[in-house]
Amino acid sequence: MTLDLKHIHSQLQQIEQEEGVRILYACESGSRAWGFPSKDSDYDVRFIYVRPVDWYLSIFEKRDVIERPISDLLDINGWDLKKALNLFRKSNPPLLEWLQSPIPYMERYSVTEKIRQLSPFTFSPRSSMYHYLHMAKGNFREYLQGDVVKIKKYFYVLRPILACEWIERHGSMPPMEFEKLVEQVLPNSKLKQEIDTLLTRKKAGVEFHLEPKITVINDYLERQIAYFEETAKQIAAYGEQQDQVLDALFREALKEVWGS
Repeated sequence: MTLDLKHIHSQLQQIEQEEGVRILYACESGSRAWGFPSKDSDYDVRFIYVRPVDWYLSIFEKRDVIERPISDLLDINGWDLKKALNLFRKSNPPLLEWLQSPIPYMERYSVTEKIRQLSPFTFSPRSSMYHYLHMAKGNFREYLQGDVVKIKKYFYVLRPILACEWIERHGSMPPMEFEKLVEQVLPNSKLKQEIDTLLTRKKAGVEFHLEPKITVINDYLERQIAYFEETAKQIAAYGEQQDQVLDALFREALKEVWGS
C-alpha cells in the first residue's frame, strides 16, 4: 500500500485546523528517506509547527508536541518551533535529519531555511556521534548476535556506524540516505560488495528473514563500535552558541506567520 502526497497534505491540513497551528515544515524521517523501505513500511511524517503568539505568553508549561495514532501506514507527529529550536541548539540529530530529508512534504515561510543555514555552526560532532553510536550498539546487541540473525537489521546498525565515520571524516551532519553513506564512506572491498548485495535485494522487495550471519559485516561492525567508543571521547564537543540569533529567529517566525 502507498499513500499519495494529497493524502499526507490533507492530514497535515486537518492537524492545523484541529490544533489551531501553522505547520512550517514537514518531511519523511524513516526508512523511506533512508532509501530502504519495506513493502509495508509506514510513512514516518515529522513536522515543525507554530502556535499563535498568546499561547507562548503564559506562566504555565504546555505540551509542545502533536501526535496522532498510526493509521493506514501513516505515522505522523510534530514538534513546536520553540521545542525544535531548543533541541537545535543542542545539535539534536533527529531534528537535523528532518531538516535535510530527501523527501520534503511541505515547507512554508522562511524559518526552516534560516535554521538550515545555521546548522553548520551549531553542529556538535561529539553529541551526534554518541547518538549514532548508541543506536548502532543497541541494534547490534539486540538483533545481530548468534550464527543466525535478522538480516534486515544490518541496515539499522550499518547506517549509524557509517554516520559515525562521516562525522569523523567531515565534522558535519551525515546525509540521511544509506546509499550515499555507503558510496562516500566505504572503499571498494568485499565488505562493500556484501552491503551492495543486501541493498539490491532490499530494493527488489525481498523480505528478509532469519539467515546465517554475514561474517565480514559482523566483524566490521564489532570493530567499528569499539573504535568509535574511544573516538567519540576525543572529537570536538560543541558547536557555536547562537542563543540570541535563535531568539530573534523565533520572534521573526511568529511575526511572519501571524503578522505583527
